[in-house]
Amino acid sequence: MIEILLPQTQDNEILERSVFFISDGTAITAEVLGHAVLSQFPINITSYTLPFVTNKMRAEEIRNQINTLYQATQIRPLVFYSIISNEVKNIITSSKGFCLDIVQTLVAPLQQEIGLEPKPELHRTHGLSEKNLSQYDARIAAIDYTLAHDDGVSLRNLDQAQVIILGVSRCGKTPTSLYLAMQFGIQAANYPFTADDMDNLQLPADLKPFQQKLFGLTISPERLAAIREERRENSRYASLRQCRIEITEVEALFRKNKINYLNTTNYSVEEISTKIIDSMGLKRRMF
Repeated sequence: MIEILLPQTQDNEILERSVFFISDGTAITAEVLGHAVLSQFPINITSYTLPFVTNKMRAEEIRNQINTLYQATQIRPLVFYSIISNEVKNIITSSKGFCLDIVQTLVAPLQQEIGLEPKPELHRTHGLSEKNLSQYDARIAAIDYTLAHDDGVSLRNLDQAQVIILGVSRCGKTPTSLYLAMQFGIQAANYPFTADDMDNLQLPADLKPFQQKLFGLTISPERLAAIREERRENSRYASLRQCRIEITEVEALFRKNKINYLNTTNYSVEEISTKIIDSMGLKRRMF
């Protein structure tokens, strides 16, 4: 049973809406598309994600939760759903929520355009099948490779890397590398420059043969200091002066060696990853 949170009235009049993401699979697609649509509106949301809704009992429980929330607030919850079973779907759509079938909205006009009847299958998008098993294995291999080559732990097999991310500590190398591996199956290594490197900062000899694979990340010294302060409070490592020195030296190294780099200060890991893919001409693999 999920906890129901009642919308709160805001003095600045930004609307509060409750949103349900419901699916007979992982609900990842419902969440991604739902959030993309909702981002167009100036509203605050309280979200409930409900995956693997495949039977009547589960659907009725969720319908009751939606109806209870509506009765308490008199505001219709927004419901984004992706469900194949008509029986389960009908239970959800009979609720007091404003229900949107995120897949069928696109399938219907596409069916008319290409002239083919859709053949929906349970867990087709994120499940395993003989068709996508090799792609799944490639993604797992990319994750294993990226973990083994995080933070310069290993400089072996760099010829297998599709991208090698460089930067100072806490500029976003590890989350970006992992996102590239998990989301797109890209084998990403990353290498850190430390405070000890700053006196005579040079491109490591082990990386020079792979210069075409190198991509640098930088960040504003103020933002870097704030991030480091959370990790090591009141330390030299987190001082603004130290952060300025490291960023200045590393950016000079990138320019000297003609390494493309990106200032990550105002970008999310999704945006950083996409910019790397675009800049390096890497192939995106969707799973």
